[in-house]
Amino acid sequence: MARQIEKLRNIGIIAHIDAGKTTLTERMLFYSGAKHRVGYVDEGTTETDEDPEEQERGITIYAACVTFRWRDAHINLLDTPGHVDFTAEVERCLRVLDGAVVVFSAREGVEAQSETVWHQADRYRVPRLAFINKLDREGADFYAVLDQMRERLHAQPLVLQIPAGQGPAHGADPFRGVIDLLEQKLLVFDPETEGKVIQQEPIPQPLQDDAEMWRANLLETLYNYSDELMELALQEQPIPNELIRRVIRQCTVNHQVQPVLCGSALHGIGVQPVLDAVVDYLPSPLDLPPVEGTDLDRRSPQKLYRKPLDTEPFCGLVFKVIPAKTGDLVWVRVYSGELKANSRVLNPGKDKKENVAQLWQIHATKKQRDGQVPMVSAGDIVGVIGPRYSVTGDTLCDPKHPILLEPIQFPETVISMSIEPETSLERDKLNEALEMLKRQDPTLQVRTEESGQTVLSGMGELHLEIVKNRLLRDFRLNVKFRPPQVNYRETVAAVAEATGECHRQMAGQTLFARVRVRLQPGRVEGAPGLVRCECPAERVPPEFLAAILEELRAATYGSGPISGSPLMNIIVTLVDAEASEQSNDVAFRIATHDAFDKALRAAGAVLLEPIMRLVVTTPEEFMGDLVGDLQQRRALIDKTEMRGPVAVITARAPLKELFGYSSAMRSLSQGRASCSMEPLEYAPAPAEDAERFQY
Repeated sequence: MARQIEKLRNIGIIAHIDAGKTTLTERMLFYSGAKHRVGYVDEGTTETDEDPEEQERGITIYAACVTFRWRDAHINLLDTPGHVDFTAEVERCLRVLDGAVVVFSAREGVEAQSETVWHQADRYRVPRLAFINKLDREGADFYAVLDQMRERLHAQPLVLQIPAGQGPAHGADPFRGVIDLLEQKLLVFDPETEGKVIQQEPIPQPLQDDAEMWRANLLETLYNYSDELMELALQEQPIPNELIRRVIRQCTVNHQVQPVLCGSALHGIGVQPVLDAVVDYLPSPLDLPPVEGTDLDRRSPQKLYRKPLDTEPFCGLVFKVIPAKTGDLVWVRVYSGELKANSRVLNPGKDKKENVAQLWQIHATKKQRDGQVPMVSAGDIVGVIGPRYSVTGDTLCDPKHPILLEPIQFPETVISMSIEPETSLERDKLNEALEMLKRQDPTLQVRTEESGQTVLSGMGELHLEIVKNRLLRDFRLNVKFRPPQVNYRETVAAVAEATGECHRQMAGQTLFARVRVRLQPGRVEGAPGLVRCECPAERVPPEFLAAILEELRAATYGSGPISGSPLMNIIVTLVDAEASEQSNDVAFRIATHDAFDKALRAAGAVLLEPIMRLVVTTPEEFMGDLVGDLQQRRALIDKTEMRGPVAVITARAPLKELFGYSSAMRSLSQGRASCSMEPLEYAPAPAEDAERFQY
């Protein structure tokens, strides 16, 4: 599977749910010749939505990979979910992608999940272009979406096309095509050929002024990034389109602009220009910096870099696992070197050697028929059969040149559901099924309570419902499920200091240690707590100080006294410590644990509940009823605004009060409202919730 790396594009389609990602993917496959018939989401016939849950619900749940050619480029495309419960699928795809196409609905504009995926792409430094879809819908407003991109995403949209008309065919000025600002032509997509045939026509006279204005804006933006363009403009010389495209590509790769195109994927309008833009403006692996990792061979880890060249040692990242009893299909992004079938690689994070038995091109979520390959080169994406220990986020590399890449970080779960097998035989089957699901889904957490009850934790109601349906349908388990429960956290209410001591006889030896710590509330990013040291260095030997700090860090990952929920947002300070000739690290660990427990009780615990950011889109006549219902659910309304014919309500609400909200919302709006929610923060829970855990 050796390909010219400069002609390779690893891209993803990302967006809010129902913006048209899968439909756009389907059209790309059709126009590239990879498919001979167009599939439709509503009919469950799309290439990338293969799972029965996806086909029944009409949404994407699992990221899917398809490969095809456009012009002289080879494109690996990942179609990602838009529902917030499956944000982790987007997270792991963006980690390995070189570029992305962000889809916006011209009617709904920049929605909640649009913001989430945009900021994910910012975090991973993924160059992207935007496609404003559904311009044939009632209430479509291309220019309003541009304004929202600037205001809400802080984007730098570079408009390459403007629509010729907006709205449905029965409107006064219906959407009928797109105006290419570079070629200064109206592109009309023939409906008789499902948009395959594109006719170039002169720009209609009423749209000439708009087209000239937007082209001038396009060039003025690019003058800031290209002296060559500026010189031609000052000399009043013609500016060749090839030079403009070259500057757009450079600016896109450098995250200075995001090219914007438009159309209607459902009706086959504007899709081929998006494919052209992917080839022309999004980067190949060669255009991006070398991947960075850690050298594990040295005593003090140092940074290593791998260039996307076949001559470099092999290095790749596992970003998805499709479990199967006959052998998992492990998706690997190859960053450098060559990976060959029937070879051995190293998983440095687990210090395990892995077999690479077979290499496969991936099609949707399966091996591509007749797609087995002997070797894959730098920059590509491949399915590997053989690894036994590797999971999502693991590095695979040449055993002679070890390197550890940064793993993929996933958000914490917010909701749990208990499950009980009917018999001991069913318990064994359940454990086997859950192990398979955990390999596929890194956000699914499973724990067993002291009572023997199995608890599943996930990202939301829909996430757990999908897991439940799979256990019943795919694995045919005879199990009972209990209603979902929120995942609480605990923190401290005030500042408190306490001293812990160790005076013990152990193995005929008297142990002594004294430790004083201070606990206080404070927001901590990326960890449950922050450990600081104010203890003078001369008070205790370095090895005892290291044992104290290690014990304090472990304590921050412990549980609180109210509900046994994990601690978060605590700052622990080592104030003082005292040693003697009878001290050792065991004594200091005992004293540290004692001091932490005393300080935790003295500071007072606070139960925290997950708060969700909720965005409801509804016809205006139902807005009052929906706002009233949200207020009864302890929601705080942040703002309401009109976007064309619809009202948008943005609120913060406790997850506990939002169970079953989708059904209530549909009932209040006669099925015409939609909503999305995502985890926002943890906030103090009502007193009655804390009291409930005391009985």
